[in-house]
Amino acid sequence: MTADASETTWLPAIRKANGPLYIAIADAIAADIAEGRLCEGTRLPPQRALASALGIDFTTVSRAYNEARHRGLVEGRVGQGTYVKTRRMKGLQPAADGLVDMSMNLPPLFDDAALTMRLWSDINSLQGEHGLDLLMRYQAAGGALHNRAVGAGWLRPRLGEIPPERVLICAGAQSALLAAISSLVKPGEAIASEAIAYPGLRALAAHLGIELLGVAVDRNGMMPEQLEAVCRSRKLKALYCNPTLHNPTTSTLSLERRKAIVAIARSHGVTIIEDDAYGALPVSVPTPLAALAPDLVYHIAGLAKCLSPALRIAYLVVPDRQSCVRLEGAIRATSGMAPPFNAAIATRWIEDGTAAEVLGAIRREVTIRQAMVSRLLPKDIVQTDQEGFHLWLHLPPPWTRGDFSGRLRASGISVVASDAFALGPAPEAVRLGLGAARTHEELQRSLMTIADLIEQSPAASSLVV
Repeated sequence: MTADASETTWLPAIRKANGPLYIAIADAIAADIAEGRLCEGTRLPPQRALASALGIDFTTVSRAYNEARHRGLVEGRVGQGTYVKTRRMKGLQPAADGLVDMSMNLPPLFDDAALTMRLWSDINSLQGEHGLDLLMRYQAAGGALHNRAVGAGWLRPRLGEIPPERVLICAGAQSALLAAISSLVKPGEAIASEAIAYPGLRALAAHLGIELLGVAVDRNGMMPEQLEAVCRSRKLKALYCNPTLHNPTTSTLSLERRKAIVAIARSHGVTIIEDDAYGALPVSVPTPLAALAPDLVYHIAGLAKCLSPALRIAYLVVPDRQSCVRLEGAIRATSGMAPPFNAAIATRWIEDGTAAEVLGAIRREVTIRQAMVSRLLPKDIVQTDQEGFHLWLHLPPPWTRGDFSGRLRASGISVVASDAFALGPAPEAVRLGLGAARTHEELQRSLMTIADLIEQSPAASSLVV
């Protein structure tokens, strides 16, 4: 189709969707622009003509064109009609050496031009919805009530009904974790976590002068009997737990263990901080701790792993109104507020179904990448979950984590050795992130390099001369 001012015979291929028809038509415009079927400068059919061709009412087409205009896809020219104005997005370029930084635990890039265009179009549409206020006004420390209500809706499939007043908007999961710990624990007091723990927690504990105690884990996650032993030996103010797709070991606590952990914490008067960073990724997971004990658990659900790391938005669910007031004070003191622009984008994506589509695209890409892991790496040393995008590699003797990560670094691949996570003696293991690779070819070459290195002895692979 050439870009000119003549009237086009374009008809949208409308995908089956749960949302309104006008949104589906706007999505079809975005998809056809992304795929090159609608070029810049192309005139769309007159609204009445398109309504007649589709057998729908004029108002629906008018709303669709307005929606496309809000997204920045089209522009109206007085007396001439509606024209495409958005250029196609450029394709991703692979890294020059074909290898990747596997130390970062990122959601994988998905290959869906139409969805990519929709993400950017939604950002453009915020101008029409919010105007200058979104850019030039502060919001409450806990976020605007509408954004909190949408966050509660996003969490409903996992947590059930939550009053928006119990949901706070934070500038990412780390900000939420800082607010929760600083309001619950004083310097010199102790909290517990998995003995192999999220490095951000370790950094926060050190920064706040809080003692961090490790609870032993096995391949199924935190061991309840070990938590009981820690609670009996020390006075704990809180327990931090990452129960689903644990970072870095990928374990997911069973419902039985979750109930046991809640019972132990309750019996010892220990508040639980549940980090649910990866909770949205699995199609089905055991009941979150916050749903088992809403009066005891502070639940942190970030969007970095299931939607976009760039948003820096997390939903913090607190037990009651009193907790909410206290946490709002902590947010105000540490970060002021979550960026209103980011919160508005998250709300827009959740409300119009874009967030669900992105989550679906990430899940599909994770399936592909996990299949590559199954094919290329020895199964007996890989600890992972088919619905997650990182893995925990148990190194076979005589490899040590230092030697192995050093050899990989010399080959252009970065991984994270277990020292970054261990609260005690570090196991001979490394974490690999599958999401940083921009293409399947990059990931395959990197995994093959890792597999080849495992088959060698440390001495044979030494680069020292």
